[in-house]
Amino acid sequence: MTDVLSDVLDTVALKAAIYFRTDFYPAFSIAVPSYRRAARFHLVVQGTCYVTLADGTRTKLRAGDLALVPGGAGHLLSSSETVEGQPLGDVIQQAGFTGSGPFIVGSGEAGESCQMVCGHFSFADGADHPLLRSIPDLLHVTAADRASRPMLDDVLRLLVRRMFEGEPGATASVSRLSEVLFIEAIHAGIAQAPEISRLMSAVYDPQIGKALSLIHGDVAHGWTVESLAAAVGMSRSRFAERFRELVGSGPMAYIVDWRLQRALNLLAESNVPIKTVANRVGYRSAAAFTRAFSERFGCSPKERRMSSNAA
Repeated sequence: MTDVLSDVLDTVALKAAIYFRTDFYPAFSIAVPSYRRAARFHLVVQGTCYVTLADGTRTKLRAGDLALVPGGAGHLLSSSETVEGQPLGDVIQQAGFTGSGPFIVGSGEAGESCQMVCGHFSFADGADHPLLRSIPDLLHVTAADRASRPMLDDVLRLLVRRMFEGEPGATASVSRLSEVLFIEAIHAGIAQAPEISRLMSAVYDPQIGKALSLIHGDVAHGWTVESLAAAVGMSRSRFAERFRELVGSGPMAYIVDWRLQRALNLLAESNVPIKTVANRVGYRSAAAFTRAFSERFGCSPKERRMSSNAA
């Protein structure tokens, strides 16, 4: 059976793109800009730090805590409960940070700084899935939460060691570990985010989970509500109702959306003809595919491929 979560993250092209460690000495207040195709994380190794979102929601991070800010939302990192900060770009320039070694702001005794490991995940332009939309504006995993998630705790400990030791191969290790971190943080967020809990219930549900696995395993198949219901041993009406309850959309709407997400990935990652892309994601004609794609993304498949190649 297809691993639905892996397929989702592979298709939306999750990648750990930027990561660094900090030494921020009080008082600091840094405005991290928004970026719509990204998710960011901040792991506190020493000291404390406040994360404040644009709506004023503020969370205090202590040593061992992890904050995941999905959707590229702008936010403030500060040593106090302030609402204003200096733009990150200006701070980087003033600090002379080049991306190598620690990002140091201010000065003082070694034990006074806020040491963090910070990372930036990127997604393909246009990437979308109910799972991504289910993540709250800020996911806060405390040191206590980590105790109940041994896999996440192990990944975070290893990530810190790799970042602080700086041994050969550390960059590749941190990149892979960061991607595992994202997946494990989603699992850890089930208790505090009802939407994540609902989506994960769909994945693990014996019947709806099987239907999702069938869809993701062969998105080009001519699935219907009736054929999926029969495949998982449910009546058509009960299957459609249960699928919508757990996934948040009807089975056919989900299939249409996922076919177009797969198409985005194929256009970016391969050079196969548009007609072949259409066939691989379940469209019988390139014309029908182009219409659906253009309505969804505001550009034709050909235009999208050209922009992906130019990026």
